[in-house]
Amino acid sequence: MTLLFLHGAGCTGEVFSAQLPAFSGARAPNLPGHLCEGAPQSIAQFADAVDAYVGEHRLDGVVLAGHSMGAAIAIESALRKAPWLRAAVLIGGGARMRVAPAFLDGLRTDFEKTAGTIAGYFYADDSPERIEAAVERMRRVGREQTLRDFVACDSFDALERLGEITVPVLAVTGEADKLAPAKHALALAGRVPGARARIIPGAGHFVMVERPAETNAAIAAFLAGL
Repeated sequence: MTLLFLHGAGCTGEVFSAQLPAFSGARAPNLPGHLCEGAPQSIAQFADAVDAYVGEHRLDGVVLAGHSMGAAIAIESALRKAPWLRAAVLIGGGARMRVAPAFLDGLRTDFEKTAGTIAGYFYADDSPERIEAAVERMRRVGREQTLRDFVACDSFDALERLGEITVPVLAVTGEADKLAPAKHALALAGRVPGARARIIPGAGHFVMVERPAETNAAIAAFLAGL
C-alpha cells in the first residue's frame, strides 16, 4: 500500500513535510505545472497526470491523500474507479469547490495582493510568517498556474456523484477551515457509502500544517482499518 499525497492550488508537495516522515514509503510529488513541466487546466487533467504517475512508478494499492484541490483530484480518481486506487483521504476538501470571483479576478489583475488575501484564509493561526510562506509558494508556482489551479477548483462539482464512490474514504477538516468548512467533510461522509469524517479542533484549511500530529493520527487510524 502506497500513500500518495496531492497538494492544493498554488502549492507544492512540500506542504506535507510533517506527513512524509510519519508514513513509510509515502510520496508527495509536485503536480504538473508546479515547479515542473505541464499546465493542467482542470481537475480531470490533473487526475490524468496522477494516473500517469502511478503507472510510471508501477504503484498499486494507492491511498490518495489530497489536500483542497488535491482532494478534488482524489475524488475524480475515485469516480473513475481507477484500478490502482485502494482508498482516499480528503483533507480540507469538498465535492464542490467554488472560488470567490474576486479571488479569480484578483489573481489576474493584482497577483501579489490577492495571493496575500487568499493566504489569510489558510490558517486558524495566521501568523505573518505562515502567510508569507504561503504567498512565496504561490510566487514560485507562478501566477498563470496558480490561476489555472483556482479556476479548476471553481469548475469542479462532483456533489451529485458521490454515491458512486466505492473505495473507503476519510474526510479530514480543520474546525476553523474557512475555505472548506467542516460541513463539507460531513457532507462527504454523509453521501459516500461508508465514509467517515474527522474534524480537528484549532486548525484551519492547512490542517496538516497546523495540527500535524492529530492529522497524522487520523490518517494512521484510517489506514490501519483498511
